[in-house]
Amino acid sequence: MFFHRDQWLGGYGSWERRMMRLGHVAFFGTGVLNLMAAMTARVWMMAEPGGVLMRTCSVLLIVGAVTMSLVCFLAAWKKPLRNLFFIPVVSLVGGVGIFCMLVFRACG
Repeated sequence: MFFHRDQWLGGYGSWERRMMRLGHVAFFGTGVLNLMAAMTARVWMMAEPGGVLMRTCSVLLIVGAVTMSLVCFLAAWKKPLRNLFFIPVVSLVGGVGIFCMLVFRACG
């Protein structure tokens, strides 16, 4: 409602505005990452018996997407909450790591 005001949330370059922008961009960006991983797995038929690793990868990417946005919005509200960024980072790195392992396994 007030985004058109120059000084809303401290101005365009403020910590609060940057965290709000990062939060919504990260949600959509990591969602697209998850979709691309799922489509790549389907095309390359990387599903191992039971698909446990691919499901784990997907769950980690979803947790990373949700928590990245949540932590960004929380950090915009209270700056010390930025210390929670390890949660989405570990989730996303774990999901991408598992996916890379599956890709290398499928290629070799």
